Amino acid sequence: MLNGLSVFTGNAHPALAQAICEYLEIPLGKADIFQFSNENIFVKINENVRQRDVFIVQPGSSPVNRSIMELLIMVDAVKRASAGRITAVVPYYAYARTDKKDQPRVPITARLIADLITVAGANRVVTVDLHAGQIQGFFSIPVDELTALYALSRYFRDKRLEDPVVVAPDLGITKKARNFAERLSAPLAVIEKRRVGNLEQVEELNVIGDVQGKTAVIFDDEIDTAGSLVQAVQALEKRGVREVYSACTHGVFSGPAVQRIESSGLREVVVTDTIPLPPERRIGKITTLTLAPLIGEAIRRIHTGTSVGSLFQ
Repeated sequence: MLNGLSVFTGNAHPALAQAICEYLEIPLGKADIFQFSNENIFVKINENVRQRDVFIVQPGSSPVNRSIMELLIMVDAVKRASAGRITAVVPYYAYARTDKKDQPRVPITARLIADLITVAGANRVVTVDLHAGQIQGFFSIPVDELTALYALSRYFRDKRLEDPVVVAPDLGITKKARNFAERLSAPLAVIEKRRVGNLEQVEELNVIGDVQGKTAVIFDDEIDTAGSLVQAVQALEKRGVREVYSACTHGVFSGPAVQRIESSGLREVVVTDTIPLPPERRIGKITTLTLAPLIGEAIRRIHTGTSVGSLFQ
């Protein structure tokens, strides 16, 4: 029994929170979270949390700003209800791409979100595959960054792809893609590209590495509009790949993403359930792996004071 442990969720991804609780064999905490007609958010925790170890599961998924506000208000609510320790479980960290000043007079919103979570009263954060590792340093509280690398690589190892090659769609993801390639015992190729201004248009430059006749797996941390992904597929097809798969942690799938994937040459896109996938965006090419056991085990280890890092050794 996990005495003194409570898990709550907002409206961002209740199915994931429920699956985590099923893994932990505890009931999901009872709470009312809704929005008034004036768009103000109301939260009421409907059970005693005094001196309990409270985990709030809430990814920054669409609607992003409402999800963030729900998380902050829930943290404040349990803090004022005298929770013993509060952990914000944020499987998908919104605004993570705005992690530095790459132009004059722009914000570092990823740092702002970290400050908000901390000031609201969280004592700890659990997240999955941050877009930029330095975001951990934006917090003055402990951060446990989990990874979907092992779940994704296990899935593709079981597929026994013929002559695979892992492809990093840009230089920034190369290190993580190399780790993924090592687990598949596959070589690594890199697509060098240049993004034009603040637009979502990307100018593809070059494919570095041997991909001809191979089965390519494009590895990334996030698929947003799928514009970069589809351009990468087209570049690989020009270089003579046999077929193309995609593996990523966070399936944001905003705007025309699903339509782009459906009409592309992609054989399969494999994502995890850090973000909920609405029924209208579920197509045959998209496969979703659950991270509920991984997150649930991390929660168990944090609660019992055992190592989270040993999950990945």
